[in-house]
Amino acid sequence: MNENNQENQRPSKMRGVVFPKAKYGVIAAIIIIVVGNIFYYKEFLLSLIK
Repeated sequence: MNENNQENQRPSKMRGVVFPKAKYGVIAAIIIIVVGNIFYYKEFLLSLIK
């Protein structure tokens, strides 16, 4: 039991760092990709509207 507890502990310098939940990272990545594509294809999207 003692060995299992030692494996799950983070290094001492990282114990105070709070990591966000994985689902928030996925949502942020999707938003960044969508916004980046909108900027990259801005002129193409505007030509579709006209």
